Amino acid sequence: AGHPLSYAFPVEEVGSLPHKPVAEAAGYVAVPWDAVDAWFEEGRRLVHYPPNPYHRIDCRPTRRSLRVTAGETVLVDTDDTVIVFETALEPRLYVDPALVRTDLLQPSSTTSYCNYKGTATYWSAVLGDTVIADVAWSYPDTPPESLPIQGLLSFDATRVDVLAELPSSGTTATCGCEL
Repeated sequence: AGHPLSYAFPVEEVGSLPHKPVAEAAGYVAVPWDAVDAWFEEGRRLVHYPPNPYHRIDCRPTRRSLRVTAGETVLVDTDDTVIVFETALEPRLYVDPALVRTDLLQPSSTTSYCNYKGTATYWSAVLGDTVIADVAWSYPDTPPESLPIQGLLSFDATRVDVLAELPSSGTTATCGCEL
């Protein structure tokens, strides 16, 4: 605990790679994440960290309401959503772009990565002469466990007004994904 996730390898398997002993496993060592060009697990390229085997993500269709406004402009107002329950994170709603004022959104150059949802692409709201950067994101190519939200949009409540009918979990955490 208190250190990032990593893999442990038998010391004889790492060759000349930099490594340090794993205190909890005699004869095993950890290799720094940046010591190799790329990490793969079961054929999937990993970014930033290995996936946590105890991390869970559930994506479920729901009738929970979502209303998003930017100033006086409504970007979405629907109860046709998908709720995402993810270990250690607040529940979040995603919505089909067909239900969103996508005519007011333009792609942003911002991306982020999550081992559980994939690479996120971001969208900015364009309201006349005002551009509100990165108000929404979507995952165009998700891993299998996140397939129900592939291509759907979620909104950043720090950038636009989000009124989402969500259960309260009593925890506050960030995505863990890096911008």
